[in-house]
Amino acid sequence: MRTYAITVMATAMLAWSAGCASVETTAADKQMEKKIDKLLAKMTLEEKVGQMTQVTLEVVGGESSEDGWLKLDEKKLQDAIIAHQVGSILNCGGQARSVDNWLQIITQMQAMATKQTRLGIPIIYGIDAIHGANYTLGATIFPQHIAMAATGNVELVRIESEITALEVRASGMPWNFSPVLGLGRNPMWPRQWETFGEDAYISSVMAAAYVEGQQGSDISQPTKVAACMKHYLGYSVPLSGKDRTPAYIPERQLRQLFLKPFAAAAKAGVATVMVNSSEINGIPVHSDRFLLIDVLRGELGFEGFVVSDWADINNLYTREMVARYQRQAVKMAVMAGVDMSMVPYDYSFYEHLVDLVKTGEVPMSRIDEAVADILRVKFQLGLFEKPYPDKQLKEQFATDASRQANLQAAREAMTLLKNESGLLPLGKDKKVLVTGPCSNKLSILNGGWTITWQGDNEALYPQEKSTILEAIQDKVGASNVEYIEAVKFDKELDISRAVSAASRVDVIVACLGEPTYCETPGNIDDLMLSAPQIRLVQELAKTDKPIVMVFTQGRPRVIRTIVDNAGAILMAYLPGMEGGQAIADVLFGDANPSGKLPFTYPKYSGWHVCYDHKKSENAAPNKFDPQWEFGHGLSYTTFKYGDLRIDKNNISADDTLIVTVNVTNTGQREGAEIVQLFLSDIVATVTPPVKSLKRFTKIFLKPGEKQTVKFELSWDDFAFIGRQNKPVVEPGEFKISLGGLTKAFEIQ
Repeated sequence: MRTYAITVMATAMLAWSAGCASVETTAADKQMEKKIDKLLAKMTLEEKVGQMTQVTLEVVGGESSEDGWLKLDEKKLQDAIIAHQVGSILNCGGQARSVDNWLQIITQMQAMATKQTRLGIPIIYGIDAIHGANYTLGATIFPQHIAMAATGNVELVRIESEITALEVRASGMPWNFSPVLGLGRNPMWPRQWETFGEDAYISSVMAAAYVEGQQGSDISQPTKVAACMKHYLGYSVPLSGKDRTPAYIPERQLRQLFLKPFAAAAKAGVATVMVNSSEINGIPVHSDRFLLIDVLRGELGFEGFVVSDWADINNLYTREMVARYQRQAVKMAVMAGVDMSMVPYDYSFYEHLVDLVKTGEVPMSRIDEAVADILRVKFQLGLFEKPYPDKQLKEQFATDASRQANLQAAREAMTLLKNESGLLPLGKDKKVLVTGPCSNKLSILNGGWTITWQGDNEALYPQEKSTILEAIQDKVGASNVEYIEAVKFDKELDISRAVSAASRVDVIVACLGEPTYCETPGNIDDLMLSAPQIRLVQELAKTDKPIVMVFTQGRPRVIRTIVDNAGAILMAYLPGMEGGQAIADVLFGDANPSGKLPFTYPKYSGWHVCYDHKKSENAAPNKFDPQWEFGHGLSYTTFKYGDLRIDKNNISADDTLIVTVNVTNTGQREGAEIVQLFLSDIVATVTPPVKSLKRFTKIFLKPGEKQTVKFELSWDDFAFIGRQNKPVVEPGEFKISLGGLTKAFEIQ
């Protein structure tokens, strides 16, 4: 079979290899490079290595007052910034701070860095603001990324990112450790909710939109920040499902799937990248020059700087055991391409690296290369000209417009998985029993990285926001709502009391899911929903009262044994601070659900097969048998697809394929539909997936309204990573699937 190698591999959405078009060097760029060279020439070795060192806020922090106000320890700050020339500080010191406290903290740091050091180089402060400025009290806290992917609304992701950037910058911080661009293809992994789901295309599109929202066309603007794509590369699919454990990924699959979102973010100009904490095929990524230099910089064209993840250079010798000593680990990581070490609690990296250069084991040229990359981002951010926070931005912090955007995102994320006999929406005259461990907590709407690392300190959440229970009470009146907690996540409380209460109501809303967690503390041994929650539903089902199950969870917990007990099932993911209201809006018909699953919802704990599986995974005796398929999501209206057309049946290398389809709202109320186009390559020299998502768009239709949706596919869309680990297109038959309709065509 003939194959065609793709010589130009750069597309914004596909982006599997050399994705960055060269940008003409401007006069301003040349001037900035001169400034960098001039500054480097003045710097001592110690000053340079200091720029490569990042410590956490706890290293320089003092005591917090009862109201959470943190004061810095002046002597510790001097030790960091003056004695060790530290170039970056990160984190929140245990919990979110007020805007005013952050402004005071950052101002004090920058004053010392710019006025009390020899060269006056400002620090760059970094924070994990992954779903809003989640470490600033009162910020606009959006749905987590898995929920944003479910919206299918790319513009909403861009708006979320813009608001987040503004509120992070209003807090005085210019660097955000987001977006997370791993693919959520192992539902056991506790960080799945930080991703945009299992699909490489959705993640790539959302990645580009998020980076553009964070950085704009000029990150020196006062409302923009430097974004950080993470965690490069392959972190999200540990074989064990446990956080920070090994992944085993062939290079072909790395390029076919996992590299794409990072390539899209690099093409969008992302300023920084954070490295995968673990390993791929036995090689810790922090020590992998092939991935950090050859691929990241050589192929993707990334031009920013590379930061390690938390203590991960140390982990090369304490956990991964590829280095015998800490000093060897430092050399290994720096020579592999890590520019900045998130140490984070001491100055060991600084001390070892200074000595490694003095003894000739690390060349000064490598140090200059890393420091130039760091200084470049600081110049791009405008920190040399304006190192201090812009206090006027506080007036734009957490506005009503931002809250409305947040509410819209939460509403559009809601994914209706089941609605038997039109149980939903509920009438507002109904008497409702609300039960389950997720009913009356704000924390479970948000998950980790919210106010605290684990997001579990309920006392710190803004009490003016509504839990699911409170939002339902607002809809139908408190007198029409009974609330029985009945179970916690891990134990039964009083199921019999909930069963008794069911006799007095018209419908049961069971709020189920997961407690909050983040990273390794979220590791689990079984994907099944916890036993107390399952028994609660089973006992309530015996009352014959209709049950609506609402799930607030970061990953798809297996619920096979209770699916038939529910008349309706709503997947809310982790919908953020406005999640309670959004859930109630959908339950009672004030909003029409339009979300679609960004992952395959498994039916069995040990069965993790994604939508783009191979034919052998759905051929006897195997069966592709998920609880719900990727892209599933119901509405309170109905949509009909028709008149699927392609503009040609045979295409060649220079052609594009135009695909059109008509979508009509055939129901009685307005609604939104995410139109998804899948492509199947029927025969290929590398076994093809049954289908791959290539395009999607979200449309809004009134009852009876019809819209023609148009997609354009280019040559790169038909490519795959071939046997030589390079993109190829092979002639033969292809098939488009769209809304239950199909069309075949040939590539010549």
